[in-house]
Amino acid sequence: MKLFVLVLYMCSGVANTCLQPFVFEEKFNSAYDCMIKGYEEGRDKIIEIGPEDVNKYDMYIKFNCLAEEVILPPKKPVKELRT
Repeated sequence: MKLFVLVLYMCSGVANTCLQPFVFEEKFNSAYDCMIKGYEEGRDKIIEIGPEDVNKYDMYIKFNCLAEEVILPPKKPVKELRT
């Protein structure tokens, strides 16, 4: 089973660098769900930074959805009840 982890990077075109990535604790069941959350969080962060700093420092947000392989333990057998 695969789960996806969202990693967000806040970058400046003026400084030509990005801050340390922020890794979300929430795991996603699909790449689609992770991508939607990435776009939402990127938009929210740009709004939070505001137009003055975004324009002054040429700020942008990029993100990645990294797949994690999750190994689930085998299911235990279910005992049947006799009636």
